[in-house]
Amino acid sequence: MRKKKNSSGVVSVQVIDKSSGKYQVVKTVGSSSDAIEIENLYRQGKKWLDNYLGNRDIFLEHTREQEEKRVTEVLLSSIENILLNGAQLILNQVFKLVGFDKIGDEILKHLVVSRICQPRSKVATVDYLKSYFDEDVELHKIYHYLDKLHDTQKDT
Repeated sequence: MRKKKNSSGVVSVQVIDKSSGKYQVVKTVGSSSDAIEIENLYRQGKKWLDNYLGNRDIFLEHTREQEEKRVTEVLLSSIENILLNGAQLILNQVFKLVGFDKIGDEILKHLVVSRICQPRSKVATVDYLKSYFDEDVELHKIYHYLDKLHDTQKDT
């Protein structure tokens, strides 16, 4: 890298190669008469030279990797939320088409939709409803409701 003052008084910032014994301009980064701009051009030239030579700054690499990881996590979480909410939206429509909405029982709706989307234990179903849909269904209500369904099925 060099800063060369031209006859006009402007300073040119250049990337120089002296491998064959002579100075050869590889790239002219820019020119300016402003000292701050010259320093900016010099930093740009250093970055270009590091990239050209294949040098990597481990701190910049780490920062870039952390940023990529953060962006990936945000993107994947939004896709996961779309998938979860999308399934619930579709199943809510099916729930209405079948006529279960006329029963007027929210616990039944939550149980049906969550068991289809995430078939897990009753405790995990409560956690699933709380974490993904902010629904507070208590575990004892689920057990009580299942007992009620069982008793109804015995009668018919």
